[in-house]
Amino acid sequence: MDLTERIFELAQSGYFCGQILAKLLLETIGEENIGLVKAMGGLNGGAGFSSGLCGCMTGGCCLISYFTGKGGDTSFDDPQHKAALGDFTSWFKDEMTLNFGGTDCADITKGDPSNRVTICPQVIADTYVKCMEILSERGILSDF
Repeated sequence: MDLTERIFELAQSGYFCGQILAKLLLETIGEENIGLVKAMGGLNGGAGFSSGLCGCMTGGCCLISYFTGKGGDTSFDDPQHKAALGDFTSWFKDEMTLNFGGTDCADITKGDPSNRVTICPQVIADTYVKCMEILSERGILSDF
């Protein structure tokens, strides 16, 4: 099954952008984490379905941070953490502004929730691929 088909399958199961990104990540690394999938639901629809900052932008930051962020009291961010996030957010802002006029869910969907079916799957796919590329290029994730 290709990435777009999997995204549609997850959407048909009731998941939205942030949760789909989490599910794709967990499938890629062969892990389960129901708590992560639930938590990522807070990013859906532009932060709690507010039509604010796209859940793919915040979700992409979460995917990168899953591998590079501080995970415990005595641990530290990966030295590449901020640069990897910067690469992703710069790419996302440039792509979404060029293609949709901004980075908010309302910009991308043009304020029409029905556009989530036609527009969002490709935004999710592009976001996921970009995050995996950034992690792979930096040697943080090699199995992608």
